[in-house]
Amino acid sequence: MVILTDDVVRFFHRQTFVVVSTVSDNGSLHVSCKGIVDITEDGKIYLLDLYKQHTYQNLLRNKHITITAVDEHKFRGYSLKGTATIDKSAKSKNKMLQAWEKKLNSRITNRIIKNMEGERGHPLQAEALMPKPTYLISIEINEVVDLTPPRLKTIVDDYRAEEKKKEENR
Repeated sequence: MVILTDDVVRFFHRQTFVVVSTVSDNGSLHVSCKGIVDITEDGKIYLLDLYKQHTYQNLLRNKHITITAVDEHKFRGYSLKGTATIDKSAKSKNKMLQAWEKKLNSRITNRIIKNMEGERGHPLQAEALMPKPTYLISIEINEVVDLTPPRLKTIVDDYRAEEKKKEENR
């Protein structure tokens, strides 16, 4: 298991959704969008799945999973590779359902604010129309892939080091 840096944990907490890839029965990739319910520094991520379809069936056959998120505005992103466990226990589900409801309310609120500011999105509050999650996916991360282009990463790291030095000298 990989220990996730604070930067990676914060990055994924800010994402409204992630792209989840699993392996289909014919060996091809299945890709779907899901919301992260929780992520911990010790390399665990928890997702609630709304449907018991392709992702569920794929994970029953093959536990390998990749979670990807990109922030286009900041030109950075990560892919987290790991193994998944399906957890249908009532205790885990109830705890995560509470976290899910909180995130869902936040997403709806943010969408309403954006609509009021004139940024038109979906005409309905789509999140409110979705079914309740059916099971919890617990993922142990084994590898972190930084998707930021290496040259850009070097420039940003140098900039951050310079800013930190300025802050220390104040």
